[in-house]
Amino acid sequence: MTTAVESELRRQELARFLRSRRERITPEQVGLPILGRRRTPGLRREEVAQLAGVGVTWYTWLEQGRDINASEQVLQAIARTLRLDPHEHTHLFRLAGAPEPEGEKDCQVITPAMELMLRKLEPYPVAVRNARCDLLAYNRGYTWLMGDVDAIPFADRNTLVQCLLNPEWRARMLDWETNIPRVIASFRAAMADHVAEPAWKQLVKRLKAESPLFAELWPHHDVNSEPIRTKRYQHPDVGLLRFNFTYLHYGRRSEITVSTYTPADEETAAKLPLVF
Repeated sequence: MTTAVESELRRQELARFLRSRRERITPEQVGLPILGRRRTPGLRREEVAQLAGVGVTWYTWLEQGRDINASEQVLQAIARTLRLDPHEHTHLFRLAGAPEPEGEKDCQVITPAMELMLRKLEPYPVAVRNARCDLLAYNRGYTWLMGDVDAIPFADRNTLVQCLLNPEWRARMLDWETNIPRVIASFRAAMADHVAEPAWKQLVKRLKAESPLFAELWPHHDVNSEPIRTKRYQHPDVGLLRFNFTYLHYGRRSEITVSTYTPADEETAAKLPLVF
């Protein structure tokens, strides 16, 4: 049982952690103009609150270590605004006394053995996802195919988000217009087991607000559980690539899937990098 003293210490540690993460983010990194002289490094509290979509007073109290409760949606928004990496993301939830998000639990299944397997499959692209399309792990072949995935903020490493909102991904996926309705339909089918979960609802809310196509297709309630077996890509350096997909489930009842991209023809195989 957590004592009042332990709770107070945890809140103060949360306050210090938030301040340290806020001070390392510059206005330029989040697209804010620099107006006048800034007395403190990084972002101001009101800027974090604005970007995260929370009240300035509420966020100030959080940084002051006040005894307030933060929902998963709010913590996710703050984590995204402060560009927290996976370890910082988990640390934020623990300090806030919130249940660990499902995505963080999923990341824990990426063991050293699985990471070794992903490396051994190079140069074939390999990605590990959960049912919500969160990108849990990937190898260098995948970053060669899709671009600098490491540069994508952790909270945005979701293949549905990237397919709908990232122009670079859309340009590389030649059959995007044909396949994206099937991807959205597959996501809706998967959501049947998660309709009440905040992370899923928050993702739908975000995509409806930021993607006109998603906002158009989502009310149709189309569902499709059949995976796409072959995809074409346009790589900026080597041109047309064709891949067959193999989907492996991490466990009998697991929703985590390992997707392996194998060349669909000799031309594609010849274009894969020999070394990284």
